[in-house]
Amino acid sequence: MEKAYINLIYLVSSILFIIGLKLLSHPKTAVRGNFTGALGMFLAVVGVFFEYGTINQNDIIIIGSAILVGTAIGTFIALKVEMTGMPQLVALLNGLGGLASFLVGGNSLMEILQPGHDTAQLADYQFTISTAATGIIGAVTLTGSLVAFGKLQGLISEKAVRYFGDQIVKVLFFIGSLYLGYLNVIEPTKIEWYWYIVLVASILGVLLVIPIGGADMPVVIALLNSYSGLAASATGFVLGNNVLIISGSLVGASGILLTQIMCKAMNRSLPNVLFGGLGAATSSADTGDIYTGKTKSTSAEEVAMLLDMAQRVVIVPGYGMAVAQAQHAVRELYNQLTDKNIEVEFAIHPVAGRMPGHMNVLLAEADIPYDKMKEMDEINPTFNTVDVVIINGANDVVNPLAKTDPGSPIAGMPILDVDKAKTIIVIKRSLSPGFAGVPNPLFIQENCLMYFQDGKKATQEIVTALKDT
Repeated sequence: MEKAYINLIYLVSSILFIIGLKLLSHPKTAVRGNFTGALGMFLAVVGVFFEYGTINQNDIIIIGSAILVGTAIGTFIALKVEMTGMPQLVALLNGLGGLASFLVGGNSLMEILQPGHDTAQLADYQFTISTAATGIIGAVTLTGSLVAFGKLQGLISEKAVRYFGDQIVKVLFFIGSLYLGYLNVIEPTKIEWYWYIVLVASILGVLLVIPIGGADMPVVIALLNSYSGLAASATGFVLGNNVLIISGSLVGASGILLTQIMCKAMNRSLPNVLFGGLGAATSSADTGDIYTGKTKSTSAEEVAMLLDMAQRVVIVPGYGMAVAQAQHAVRELYNQLTDKNIEVEFAIHPVAGRMPGHMNVLLAEADIPYDKMKEMDEINPTFNTVDVVIINGANDVVNPLAKTDPGSPIAGMPILDVDKAKTIIVIKRSLSPGFAGVPNPLFIQENCLMYFQDGKKATQEIVTALKDT
C-alpha cells in the first residue's frame, strides 16, 4: 500500500484517539469514547501491518487470529474483573504497555545488528537515544506497575516500605540507568548495554513504588499511566511510527495532568511523587484510647427517622462501598429519598477509592445522575446546610487530622468538610483506620453516629426501615 494511504490511516487513527479521550470525559459518552478509541487502535494495527509488509492470505489469517485472541482475552477480563478490581487491572495494563515498549525497542536494535543488515541507522542519535529511553521508561513502568498491582491486590504489604538512605539508593539507580543509556548511545553495537539498562531500570521501578503506601495509589496509577504513554511514544521514535508517537504523547500528557490533579487533591508535590516519598504512615496512637466510650452507635431505624426529617442529604462514597458492592443499594436509597422530595447529592473526593474517578465510575454504573456527583471544591462550602451526611466506607478523605495534626501522614491533604453537617452517619465495619494508618477523630464528634455494618447490608437495612416510616 502506498505511504500516503498508510499515513491517512494513521491520521484517522490519531483523530479517533483524540475524540475518544474527549468522549471519555463524561459518563454519558464514555462508552462511545471506549469504542472510538478501540476503533482508532484497530486502524493503527491495520496500518502497521500494511506499512511493514505485503499482506497475503497467511498474513490475513495470522492477523485475524491475533485480533480474535486479543478480543477474547479483553472480553473475558471485562466480564470477570469486578469494579473493585479495576485499579489493579489498570496498573497491570500499564505494566504490560511498558513491557511491550522495551521489548520492541530491544528487538529493533537486535534486528539491525543481524548480519547483512544495514547498520547506518545506528549512527542516528534519534534512534539510539529513543531506544535507550524506551528501555529505561518501559522497564520502570513494568516493575513499578507490578508492585502497584501487588499492593492493590494484597499480594504484598500496602504499607510504605522505607529504609535508611532509600532516597540515595534510588538516585544512584536512576543515575546508573542514565549512564548505561549513554553507553548504549555511543556504543549501540553492544546489545548487552540495552539489556543492562532494562535490568537496572527494572530495579529502579521497584524502588520507586515500594515506598508508596496504599492510600496514595491513585497518584501512582496516574503517574504510571503517564510513564506507559511516554514509553510508547519513545518506541514510536524508534520505529519511525507517527501514530505511536501521537498516541503515546496523548497518554503521557493526560497522565501527567491527572497526576498533577491528584497531587493537588492530596497536597503533595510532583517531585515528592517521583521520588516515592508518599504514604509513609507513622505509628498512630492506640485507637482504643481514642475511641473507647466516646463513639455512639446507631441503627437502621434511627437513621431512617433522621433521613425522613431531612431536607438535604449528602452521601460520601469510599472504597468500603466499592468492596461491599453497595452502589446499587445506594441507588435504591437515593430513589427513596428523592421520592420523598429530599435533595440528595454525592460528595466525591478526588482520591477516594484506588484510582482516579473510581467512585464516579461505580455510581455511574448504578445509574446515579451525573449532575448529583459533586466535586470536593464545589460541595465543601455547602456542608453547613446539610441535614444528614452518610459516609459509606470512606475514612481518610473525611479525617479532620489532615487539618489539625501537622505530624499526621495526611497532614495538609484537602478533605471533605463533613464535620460541618448537622448529623453525620458513618457506615463502617469497625473502627479500624484507613490506608493512612491513623485514627479518625470524626467518629467521636458529638454529631456523629456510627453504623457498624457492611456497606451494602447497612444501606439495604436503611432502605427497608425508610419504607416503614
